Amino acid sequence: MTAGAQTLDVAADIAAPAVSQESYTASTGPETLIASGTNEDWAKLVLIYGGWPVTSENVTVMLQWMREENGPDNWWNRNNPLNNGHGSGGGSGLGSYDSLDTAAWYAADNLRKRSFYTAIVAALSDGTSAHAVAQAIWASPWASSHYGHGANWTTSPVPVVPAPASAW
Repeated sequence: MTAGAQTLDVAADIAAPAVSQESYTASTGPETLIASGTNEDWAKLVLIYGGWPVTSENVTVMLQWMREENGPDNWWNRNNPLNNGHGSGGGSGLGSYDSLDTAAWYAADNLRKRSFYTAIVAALSDGTSAHAVAQAIWASPWASSHYGHGANWTTSPVPVVPAPASAW
């Protein structure tokens, strides 16, 4: 034993106390998504603002929807990836927003508050089928073309593309 070292003797019949094993979960918040700044991040931001699960199926269909509206290489066009008219100053989806963050909030708000989007909201709330969400989008009045009722909807993977920082 080292000089000056302390020892502690514990009786053999003393039990060790239970140890609390706390657990924590974390989820990506708006600030992290905005800082990353891709089309995938924007899709997740809409889901977060809408209160819908951020599942791979929901993110997939959001990316597909964005591609149908603006294309992946210019998905941030007019800071309005879904060509949403609500709050953009341009009915029929031709308006623009001051930022992609604002656009995400208005897209979620539009879906939540309009009765003719309840099927989209229900499918997003379920979060298990990109196809079910897409079918609800096609059946809704979001696009007058109804995306050809699916005939004009591409399901191939959408490349992840960052927007210019100034768009956020």
